[in-house]
Amino acid sequence: MARPTKNAALICGILSAVALVGVIVGLVAKSPIVVLIAMAPSVGYEVYRTEGETTKWASWALAGVLVLEFILIVFKISIDIGAFLGSTTQQVAGYQIPLGDLRIVGPAVIAVCALILIIRTRGVYTRWLAVNIIVAALALTYVLDPTVFVDLLRQGAQEGLNQIQ
Repeated sequence: MARPTKNAALICGILSAVALVGVIVGLVAKSPIVVLIAMAPSVGYEVYRTEGETTKWASWALAGVLVLEFILIVFKISIDIGAFLGSTTQQVAGYQIPLGDLRIVGPAVIAVCALILIIRTRGVYTRWLAVNIIVAALALTYVLDPTVFVDLLRQGAQEGLNQIQ
């Protein structure tokens, strides 16, 4: 049964404001924790709202990666996943994810899961939340490593051009 939408627009609006304020404060303070905390309510409501098999999987993956990302950042754990796998990129759900420090890979995985939600759902609120999450994931990437952010932006633009052609 579909989740009720009576207050969904109001909730999504509030969560958008929380995400936006958190992104701005996180960017100004250069604090990834602030961005993660601001993203968490959108991820939580996304888990609650999704119902399809693929979207449920993607939303739970979002939540799991968010928790893992929080642990890695708080405890300053640095794991070079690229060196472990012997590659600088990995294909995930049709998207190339740059590999390196696991803390940088996390936001990319979050963004890919949110893109899956946008593509695989019919729900306007699920898409709305996914956009919140993508914006926060991009900000998180920038706060963690601005050079990787530029690389991801370039790669995303190239992927977009490839889709148009």
